[in-house]
Amino acid sequence: MTRTWFSTELETVATFWRLIRRDGVTLGFTTHDADLWFDGVLHRASPGMVPSSIRKSAGFEADSAEVRGTLTHDAIAAADLASGRFDGAAVRIGLVDWQTRETLLLHAGTLGSINTEDGQFSAELVSRKAELQRDPIPRTSPACRAAFCGPGCNLNAAVFTREMAMTQMDVTANTVQLDETPDAGTHAGGTLRWLDGPMAGTTMGIVSVSSAGSVLLDAPLDIAIPAGARVRLREGCDHTLDSCATRFGNAVNFRGEPFLPGSDLLASYPTPSS
Repeated sequence: MTRTWFSTELETVATFWRLIRRDGVTLGFTTHDADLWFDGVLHRASPGMVPSSIRKSAGFEADSAEVRGTLTHDAIAAADLASGRFDGAAVRIGLVDWQTRETLLLHAGTLGSINTEDGQFSAELVSRKAELQRDPIPRTSPACRAAFCGPGCNLNAAVFTREMAMTQMDVTANTVQLDETPDAGTHAGGTLRWLDGPMAGTTMGIVSVSSAGSVLLDAPLDIAIPAGARVRLREGCDHTLDSCATRFGNAVNFRGEPFLPGSDLLASYPTPSS
């Protein structure tokens, strides 16, 4: 039997919202005055985090919603928001009966833009209907449009991924030294994912590898990362046809048009010398 919510004068109902980060961490919160366990997730009591009104429509336009709150809960820190740990996280908002644990899902989507100011944060919630506005038709490009080892590229990521350990770190230069020296030619443009320490689950881009073996990263390092922290390195790809054919032997899956004339051909005109 389907429940009719708010059909009586007194209801044991609270609001919940759940975040599923891209690194696999799931966080739950509720407006109830005590922690609630349901759907296999512990939802922490956090009355300061309240979703605004949720607008839903039967059309194709994206539904709108927003969450506001204070940065008082240990699970959501300003440093984590600034470092991008919550970027693109999946969001679920709904109602829960804190006596029976019966739930009703009101909104499903992802986190959009996040703003922080004076200990307060606000996050735009993008509904799944926003995917209907995405243009599914790829545009031509001289470089490969597929993500390295992703769909379309079809290379096995395990072949180009290795686990290492950090031995030294220079926060000022934003570089790390590893117990093995990665190849500068293959790892430039790759990624480094932290497996241990305070930044575990965070992925950073590799800008370059020096001759001394220092790996320059594109995101700030946490000074609290201990020596010996494990990392997972994945090689990079410059997305050119030459690299795809000679380095990877994967030209059959190249997702680009390097020999297609560009717009400059349309603007050209004959000259006496031609």
